[in-house]
Amino acid sequence: MPDLVKEPGADPRPGQELYVAPPDEVEVLATDRVVETQEPTSIWADAWRRLRRNPIFIAAVGLIVLVTVVALWPGLFTDQDPHLCQINDSMGASRPGHPFGFDKQGCDVYARTVYGARASVLVGLGAAALFVLVGGTLGALAGFFGGLLDSIVSRIAEIFFAIPLVLAAIVLLQMLRPATMWNVILVLVSFTWPQAARIARSAVIEAKNSEYVTAAKALGVSRLGILVRHVLPNAAGPLIVVSTLWLGVFIVTEATLSFLGVGLPPEIVSWGSDIARARNELRNSAILFYPAAALAITVLSFILLGDAVRDALDPKARKR
Repeated sequence: MPDLVKEPGADPRPGQELYVAPPDEVEVLATDRVVETQEPTSIWADAWRRLRRNPIFIAAVGLIVLVTVVALWPGLFTDQDPHLCQINDSMGASRPGHPFGFDKQGCDVYARTVYGARASVLVGLGAAALFVLVGGTLGALAGFFGGLLDSIVSRIAEIFFAIPLVLAAIVLLQMLRPATMWNVILVLVSFTWPQAARIARSAVIEAKNSEYVTAAKALGVSRLGILVRHVLPNAAGPLIVVSTLWLGVFIVTEATLSFLGVGLPPEIVSWGSDIARARNELRNSAILFYPAAALAITVLSFILLGDAVRDALDPKARKR
């Protein structure tokens, strides 16, 4: 600890002496205190600071980046054709160039597992994007303007809440045969957008009653300007979290529909269809494990990402 200097001209209490640090030390201590007590610039800066220190977030992002690269450029990971099946290789064991072996039709399991990532990721991302766009827009408008629009959107959402997702998807996809990737995406969004609408409505109602919105009204900003420039950016956090969590749900639902034979057509390689192809050989071979493990790891990554983002954007967690 530096030597303290007695302050000249000070009037300490009886029996006490008043000491102060030298001017250079006072300046350093003051600077340190300012750095330690500095508040984050925004909720997003604070969230990013928390996320980059969260090992779960880093691991989830790493796995998601890996799955995305596999989905976009599967040729980097295998040179085998997933559609090339030779009956002579039926249920063949692993060998060089074919680490996972062959299924009953003689198709390379590793190649189909790699190429199956594309369908699952595209369906998940496409459904999540429309989920946010449709549900978030309707919920934000209903929460901000209220009145008749809020009542109509809320009543329609309540109707869709009562419809089971998988059952409704099976019925609709049977009517839209042959199914395509866009058909699956539209069906998934058609029965899940009320979830995004409810979250967006609640977040917008909370944000529009804030002081900064009152100040914007006093400055003469239009209602549309307040919604776009002030309310939506501050209400986007919960919607981002729920969309990340639902992305995993969309991937699982697509796999379930493909497993039941009503999802993607056979010419599109998907993890769900490969699990269905291998279910009868579960006792004799472990080929079902590979697409199932890829599906589980992908879904777990998005769920962990959603949990990490939710904790980072949670005001109570920031206070703790």
